[in-house]
Amino acid sequence: MFKKNQKHKQADIFGFSSILPGSYVEEIEESNEQSFYELIFSRIREEDFSCLYSEKFSRPNAPINCLIGAIVLQHKHHWTINDLFDNIKFNLLTKVALGLQTIHEMPFTEATFFNTQNRLNDYFVKTGVNLLDMLFDHLTNEQIKTLKIKTNIQRTDSFQAASNIRRYSRLQLLVEMLIRVHRILSEEDRTLFDDIFAPYSKKTSGQFIYRLDQAGIQTELETIGRIYQRIYTEIFPRYQNVEIFTVFERLYTEHFTVVEETITLIDAAALTTNTLQSPDDLEATYVKKNNTAHRGYVVNIVETCNPENQLNLITDIAVSKNNVDDSKILHERLDVVKEKTPDIAELHNDGAYGSNDNDTKCFEHGITQIQTAIRGKESAIEITIQQTEGERYHVSCPHQTVVATKGRKRFKAAFDTSLCEACPLNKQCNLITDRSDSHRSYYFSEKDFHRKKRAHNIVSIPPERRGLRANVEATVSEFKRKMPDDKVKVRGRFKTMLFALATGIGINFGRIVRYLDDLVLSTTRREEIIIATSS
Repeated sequence: MFKKNQKHKQADIFGFSSILPGSYVEEIEESNEQSFYELIFSRIREEDFSCLYSEKFSRPNAPINCLIGAIVLQHKHHWTINDLFDNIKFNLLTKVALGLQTIHEMPFTEATFFNTQNRLNDYFVKTGVNLLDMLFDHLTNEQIKTLKIKTNIQRTDSFQAASNIRRYSRLQLLVEMLIRVHRILSEEDRTLFDDIFAPYSKKTSGQFIYRLDQAGIQTELETIGRIYQRIYTEIFPRYQNVEIFTVFERLYTEHFTVVEETITLIDAAALTTNTLQSPDDLEATYVKKNNTAHRGYVVNIVETCNPENQLNLITDIAVSKNNVDDSKILHERLDVVKEKTPDIAELHNDGAYGSNDNDTKCFEHGITQIQTAIRGKESAIEITIQQTEGERYHVSCPHQTVVATKGRKRFKAAFDTSLCEACPLNKQCNLITDRSDSHRSYYFSEKDFHRKKRAHNIVSIPPERRGLRANVEATVSEFKRKMPDDKVKVRGRFKTMLFALATGIGINFGRIVRYLDDLVLSTTRREEIIIATSS
């Protein structure tokens, strides 16, 4: 049964604030943890999480604002689970951040903490709604309004977030699965199929492959193929409802194929980036970027960047498979970003985000993309296209401007060859010369026009705004400080989402606190901002 936690709103006569010296209480009131309590904890709308609990009259839930606040604190401080609970137990300031008032108070157990995350995950799988995402949006929206942050100019970037999984070689992954299948078999089946598992079950997968050379690896892969076929035929039907066998079946079909009743290893070059990377994370994908292999996810962030803002906040966070192109991620998020910040009119990004679909969607939303680079080979001769009234296009090379004519599928701009002959760039020109030699032609579509327009957007804005995208790297760095070797401490897309969203809340909070500390305001004015944000 869901019940709100109102206890923190009323001072406890036996609380530590009543027994500590006055100077200690003053330091607590000026601490970042007190600010966290006022700006984050007190702003958690507990009713948004009521859907996680039964409507029947039963034992009340543990305080959900404490649980969600703890998730944010854990990722904000890069704590392990043990670190988190040690701080809740023994750190007075952590208790303040979570609205706890007595030294002995523990708001929840470790089991409750894990069960809450499982419930959040189950609700996400069932409905597609991430409740922590809702909290992030709620907090950010209120912060933007209170601090009067302009959202008409924003920037975006992405970064790799490797899953906390072991990097298996192909053979090691197949051996690891045999070991895990063996663990869940009944004693009767272990005895019956001992000849299959005996070579693998007494070692770890790493120990098994350690002494194999290249020839031995290939031979072993062929042997394991026959073993997998036998397991699939003789054992799988008995355990097909067991989760580990679902993973086994996926691995079997991804790495082997049966040709005329003979099991064959699929060529490594034919394996896709969606191939299972680890039995501990079924959603992690593979990508090789800048000669570095990544197994896990990609996090995309959007933040405000109007030069008039005294601070900027992250407005959108999305987690996707890492083999999804940045342009596709942006295409999926544009509607969301527009809904969150309706006045967005300018979006700064790099060349990876450009696509015809994004050009169309940005045009529909009235958003101008400012790209710092464009994908593709740079042309030796710059051709520009301008649209006039009546959907007419004026096409220009460095020495001519002509009006394009519309063909059946594309537009055509015909340049006078006699003028081209006198052009100093003539030998570098790659325009198509027609059969009569009287014209050189340039063909383009509306998509080409939008792509070229996007490429030239950056020169249409004031010089002081052309470098706005670069500072998003500082935000990426704030996330990566909590990711040693670009790896998060969790596994699975949902927990990576929790990490990204909780970290984003923490980053925005840190910026606000620093802004309030640095601002030359009266104490009354500072309190007004805090009260407005936490009311």
